[in-house]
Amino acid sequence: MDDVILETRRLTKEFAGFVAVSGVDLRVRRGAIHALIGPNGAGKTTVFNLLTKFLEPTAGTIHFAGKDITRTAPAAVARMGVVRSFQISAVFPNLSVLENVRVALQRTLGTAYHFWRSPRTLQVLDDRALELLEAVDLAAFRDTIAVELPYGRKRALELATTLALDPELVLLDEPTQGMGHEDVGRVVALIRKVAARRTVLMVEHNLSVVADLCHRITVLQRGSVLAEGPYDEVSRDPRVLEAYIGGAA
Repeated sequence: MDDVILETRRLTKEFAGFVAVSGVDLRVRRGAIHALIGPNGAGKTTVFNLLTKFLEPTAGTIHFAGKDITRTAPAAVARMGVVRSFQISAVFPNLSVLENVRVALQRTLGTAYHFWRSPRTLQVLDDRALELLEAVDLAAFRDTIAVELPYGRKRALELATTLALDPELVLLDEPTQGMGHEDVGRVVALIRKVAARRTVLMVEHNLSVVADLCHRITVLQRGSVLAEGPYDEVSRDPRVLEAYIGGAA
């Protein structure tokens, strides 16, 4: 259907006889914020690795924007508009905030990365880089070396570098992990802003964040889909209470 941007059909991944993901049917609607939740070991990150082609499925298919990408290379999937962040903040620690975003924007020049050229050759990207920093509330930190940023600001920088690739679908892996309350609120606001023009699929353990942000929830248990629907509906499902909330308690 036209309003489904990402769909998996019977997606399965085995590791030496261990089934980490088992027959997962997932449909993410265009423009939605969709969450994957579940207890530790439920298969959430493995599903992300399959969607972004860091892993090849044992069985099943993956479709993005109506195209079968099951056997497509990771770089080609990213160029199609599927871009992922990771649990651990991934930035160049010894570059400035602005330089980090410029590196991500170099793809728009249609040339190879300019690591060995003068930084002046990248100044053509500054206007767009500053727009992205404004979008994630980092403009005031443009000249700060990334390693000096507080953790929450590093995650915001990672989000800016993700947006620099102009994705249609953003996959966020634990975007608020390890954050204090103030940083969580800031990142939630940024995700909501990002989702105004894009689709977001996220793995998140903080159920308050999920309830606040997400239009639809898919609950995984032992690699299979346990329940799916709006948060209010899923959070009352006895199976979810037993497997997820009860297990966490």
